[in-house]
Amino acid sequence: MKKISKSMQQESTALAAMPESEIDFTDIPPTEEKDWLGAVRGKVGRAALDNPDLPASFIAESLISMAEPRNQATPFVPRSKSN
Repeated sequence: MKKISKSMQQESTALAAMPESEIDFTDIPPTEEKDWLGAVRGKVGRAALDNPDLPASFIAESLISMAEPRNQATPFVPRSKSN
């Protein structure tokens, strides 16, 4: 895995600590239920692990979720459906 700079690590840590209410999602198109029909829970590909643009917290939570028993998992609900 590529090493990231200290400043990038600090930025990632700051972003992970930011409340979701302060994050601007306006440049991300809304998702619909059909967008998630083929989704597979807990799959983190090599490309995701090597992508320095993904927040470290996303990778960590994805890897942790792989160990979670399926019967205890919380279903994913896209933000566009949670309102």
